[in-house]
Amino acid sequence: MEHSSSHDEAYLDALKREVYFDVVTGFLKLRDIDPIMSGAQDYLSLRRQTLARIQHWKYWIQYKLKRGILMVNGNAITVEQVIEQFAARDYVCDSTIAFAVYLSLLLQKPLLIEGEPGVGKTEIAKVLSSMVNTELIRLQCYEGLDENRALYEWNYQKQLLFIQGKERTAEDVFSEEFLMVRPLMKAILSETSPVLLIDEIDKADEEFEAFLLEILSDFQISIPEFGTLKAKTIPHIIITNNDVRELTDALKRRCIYLYIDYPTVEKEQNILVKKVPGIKAPLAQQIAELMHTLRTRVDLLKKPSIAEGIDFARAMTMEGIQAVDGDAIDKFLPTLLKNKEDVAMMSKRGGGKWLAEI
Repeated sequence: MEHSSSHDEAYLDALKREVYFDVVTGFLKLRDIDPIMSGAQDYLSLRRQTLARIQHWKYWIQYKLKRGILMVNGNAITVEQVIEQFAARDYVCDSTIAFAVYLSLLLQKPLLIEGEPGVGKTEIAKVLSSMVNTELIRLQCYEGLDENRALYEWNYQKQLLFIQGKERTAEDVFSEEFLMVRPLMKAILSETSPVLLIDEIDKADEEFEAFLLEILSDFQISIPEFGTLKAKTIPHIIITNNDVRELTDALKRRCIYLYIDYPTVEKEQNILVKKVPGIKAPLAQQIAELMHTLRTRVDLLKKPSIAEGIDFARAMTMEGIQAVDGDAIDKFLPTLLKNKEDVAMMSKRGGGKWLAEI
């Protein structure tokens, strides 16, 4: 403020000299001095107010940037922090994954993750739960899954015992007291914004997928005998899909979308270093290159996932083998190939020695 005041005085002094010069030269009359100087004071007052508003917004913006645009459970979250937090929990997270997670949190929309089995889709929900320090609620999907298994069931035995009492009616038993809570309802009733993992949704029927729409868009559930229950807090929803079947457009519209492909050699090497205790970087690189070869240059019915590469690396490390060669591949092949046709094809072509030479 002192700097602003001195600047204003200097401005007025300079203006006053200019005005008196113009009077002396005949450009202005003496009566013009007071209106000009009064107008200058009004201008400086308006200028000070404008500068004060700018300074206020400047501090506010800096405050927001410092705290982070997105707040989760009282903690600031940025894309960079998602990457750092995931890395601290041994999950190698690139900017694509981090930004999808960030958008899901920012917009409070479910995150739909698609990709081959074993590329780390389910692990994202586990790491996110740890990152935001909240409960992980998991619903494992399977063929024939219905709302009774996923949402709630009535405790018929407890209802029966209750209505056997005096002056009881059937209507009295349709209350929250008699509900057997399943994963979806547990997430809705939670007061701590849990992470709700709906795992392998493609294994469930389309009817169940349609049933989910109310929860995914409105964060509420409708129970015919009880009414509508709205979420106490909005859960962080992660949905995984292994591409067994195509999901409906209605479900996809309600979600942030993320596709996770098999990792690059460099990324898989980083994963192995983080996930396999005691592994040396050269061995991790060789195994990552072997996995890349199996997925891209060998015609397999089932390509090995990241998890199978980790098993191979752990076996190699625990056995003290520090280089990938034909003998090592043959020895630990059961960790990589999980299909009899693939095993037969590998054996016919020469096994580990053939693969090592590709």
